[in-house]
Parts: sequence; C-alpha cells; structure tokens
Amino acid sequence: MQFKFADYLLDPERRELTLSGQVVAVGPQVFDLLVHLIENRERVVGKDDLLLAVWGGRIVSESTITSHINAVRKAIGDNGEDQHLVRTIPRKGFRFVGDVNLVDVGNEAPARGLSVADHNNGEARVPAPALPLPEKPSITVLPFQNLSGDPEQEYFTDGVVEDIITALSRIRWLFVIARNSSFTYKDRTVEAAEVGRELGVRYVLEGSVRKSGNKVRITGQLVDATTGAHLWAERFEGTFDDIFELQDGIAESVVGAIAPQLERIEIERAKRKPTESLDAYDYYLRGMAKLHSGTREALEAALPLFYKSIALDDEFAAAYGGAAWCFFWRKLNGWMVDRTAEIAEGTRLARLAVELGRDDAVALTRGGHALGHLADDLDAGIALIDRARLLNPNFALAWFLGGVLRVFRGETESAIKDLTHAVRLSPLDPEMFRMQTGTAIAHFFSGNYDDAVVWAEKALANLPSLLAAVALAAASHALAGRPDEARRYMERLRQLDPALCISNLRDWLPIHRPDDFKRFAEGLRLAGLPE
Repeated sequence: MQFKFADYLLDPERRELTLSGQVVAVGPQVFDLLVHLIENRERVVGKDDLLLAVWGGRIVSESTITSHINAVRKAIGDNGEDQHLVRTIPRKGFRFVGDVNLVDVGNEAPARGLSVADHNNGEARVPAPALPLPEKPSITVLPFQNLSGDPEQEYFTDGVVEDIITALSRIRWLFVIARNSSFTYKDRTVEAAEVGRELGVRYVLEGSVRKSGNKVRITGQLVDATTGAHLWAERFEGTFDDIFELQDGIAESVVGAIAPQLERIEIERAKRKPTESLDAYDYYLRGMAKLHSGTREALEAALPLFYKSIALDDEFAAAYGGAAWCFFWRKLNGWMVDRTAEIAEGTRLARLAVELGRDDAVALTRGGHALGHLADDLDAGIALIDRARLLNPNFALAWFLGGVLRVFRGETESAIKDLTHAVRLSPLDPEMFRMQTGTAIAHFFSGNYDDAVVWAEKALANLPSLLAAVALAAASHALAGRPDEARRYMERLRQLDPALCISNLRDWLPIHRPDDFKRFAEGLRLAGLPE
C-alpha cells in the first residue's frame, strides 16, 4: 500500500518518496520518520514513540529529533513556520495533518529516478571511482545558495563558505576538503552520496545565505553522505557586525553534530580575523576569485583589488599575501615588465604578509612561498609554510606550496609526499595545474623523466600558458632521448617567453642544488634553448 498526499507518493515497500513522478532523495531515518508519522496520522506521536520506531530505542538528543523533523518537512515541501503537513504539538510531540489517500501498488506507474545523465543535461557521465574514507572524521562544505537575488553578492556568499571551511580546518582531528574542490559543485544539483563518493568524505555541509540590507541569515544542514541521514540543521541570523561570530557558531555546531559520542570539545575562536572591514574583505574576495584562474588577464585584474583591500585595512595580512603572490606568478610566467622593481615590491608585500599574519595560515603560506621565489630565501619560506601547517593542518595550499619549495631545496622525496597529500585534501581542485607542475618538477629532479612529462602535460591541459610546465616537458623529453618532442615544446616555450635563455635561467627559478640546476640547464640546452 502506498500513501498519496499533495503531489507526493510514499511507497514504504520500495522505500521511495516521489514528487510528481520524480524521486526525492531522503535518508533512511528521515524516511522511517515520515512513514511512522503518516501511519500514525490520527494521533500525536511523542518522543518516546519516535525513539522506539526510528532509532530502535536508542537515546538521541532533542536536536537530533528536531533536525530529522526539519529534514522531513524539507523533503515534502513543508516548513516549521507554516506546518501544513507536519505539525509540532508543544510539549507533546508531532502529528502528520495532511490529507492522505491510500493507493494500491498496481494502480500507479513506477517513479522515474534521476540518473547521472539527468544531472548533466542529458549527457552520460561515468561516475568517478569512490575515494576511501580517511581514518578520522571527514567533511566537505558545498557552496551555499545565494538567496539574495543579487548576482553581485555571489562573491560574498562564496566568502562565507570559505571562512566556514577555514574555521573547520583548525580542528586538528577533522579531515576537511579544500575550498577549491568543494566549489567544483557550485551551481550543480548533486546528492550527498555522490559528493561523498567523489571526495572521499563522510559528511557534507550545505546551506544558504540570504542578505538584505545590513542583515544576513545563514542556514546550514549536515548530512551523512554514507547513509543520507540529516544529522543537524540550524539557522543563524544577525548583522554584518557579527558575521564572523555566526560562522564560528556554525563550525561549533557541526563539530558537536559529527562527534556526539565525544565529550564536548571547546573550539577556540580565531583570535585574528581576516579583517573587521567588510569593504576590505570584499576586495580581497574578489582578488582571490581572479587569482585562482592563473591567466595573465585575471592576474592583472587581481593585483589592484588586493591593493584596494590593503588601502582600506593596512593590517590585512592575507591581502598582502595575495598581492605578493601576484608578483610571484608574474615572475614565474615571464610577465614582468620592470623585473627589478616588481621583485622588490613583491618581496616587500610578502614580508608584510608574514609579519602581520604570524597566526594566519593563508598569509604565511602565500607570503612565505613568494619570499622563496622572489627573495630566493627557501629556508625562510619553508619555515613559514611549516608554521601555517601547524595552524591549519588541512590547508591544501600550504602542503603543495611547501612541497614545491622543498623540491627546489633538493628534498624531492618529501616534496612528492607533501604534494600527494595536498591532492588528497583537495582532489577536485581547479588549481590542480599548480600541484601537477610541482609534482612534475619533483619527478624531473629525481630523474623520472617520463613521470615528469606526464605531470607537466596534465598541468598544460588545464592551463596551456604555464611556462614552467612547458619547460619541464621540453627538458624531460630531451633527456629521455626524444628530440622531436623536445623541440616541439621548445618552440612553444620560445613563444611564451622569448627572453628566456640558459644565461638567465638562475634568475627564473630558485634551484639551490647544483646537480639539479645542471640537469635542468642541460635538458633545456638539448631541447634548443639558446645560451
């Protein structure tokens, strides 16, 4: 027997809820709760009844019951304010009050479930292989929905999620997927199970941000990706004056939801916020959005945004780090116009980033890496990034940029481990080309030329203008005895940077080990780079 209400059909035997013929994804406990409420719709269902029917008599918190009721309401288009279908009876329990019709199983057409192709405009997509779950609790935070109706506020909504990820990442026992991988799901309709499988996490946090004037409302819910169960849901309201406290509150609640069996863990609030000036923070977010793409045009747009952020808040460490990193990226790709002046400015910005951001993992990582390249100070850069890892052990950027500096210091084995760990923290990172280039360098200096080519070509598939990857491919092919392929990449290298030659190679990359530099120079010389 099936139950029909509104435009929904509930089939207990098939354990399926459908809306106008389309399957509605619900977790097992949420489904059991809905069935129990409908089957007992003639009476109020109390807490003890629910514990026995849905949780097998196991004691759970009031918040767990409330979150499951909220999940039921969401699944059937109801809410806690209207309560058209599920009504809360104060101090008594809950009752399903919607009109229900019984339907014989044979009289209704089977529901059509959504396939992977349905989520991709009809184009079939082979699901990615499932990543194994880490030993410790793991989570990803999906991009929140911008409910403000203002496209200009999209960057602010993204920034809210980034700060939540940062807050969660400070929890040393929690494995947190990096922002760049979770944001590959932006503007996509996905199920928690799919996300959990592709990223290798147990928990998925999703939510929305509604901004009106100076007021903001943040909602979030935590889902167990392995079971589909809704573990927690909450709504936070306030003004921009306390937006960071709202984000900290979400992080604190999530921790309690994913580890209820542990003693209450006190989460120390971040003592240093990125900035208390939202105008400066807005410019910083816009600059970071440009910086992520890696193209010359985007970088030219990013640098003035960071300068505007600094002008509004001259102690905003991460903004200095972002600006310094723009100069590093210009140097790496041969885009500098006044090399001496730009290196000096980039170094100045990097030093300010690490001085102002002693406890800011982002500032230490960007600033430290820029110092390694622009000031040729690998030891200081690595030490600063190592501190960033201590502050935020789940910060993928620190792992892969630290790994790159270790490559140039000759520590190829540990560098590959760091780069591999970075990829695991952010397996769908749109900046993967940077990690891939670092891995290619490590394999090249280890003498694994075939592996170096593979990783360099992966990077170039994502960003064809990446000068370092082109040079690595040319040198690797040459040293592996493939002169035709080496010359092909050398032609591309000469187009990207006609000024590069053997004599100024030392000024390009901070390669400290003499044997490594000799190997690199010889490979490029064989490929056709002029003296």
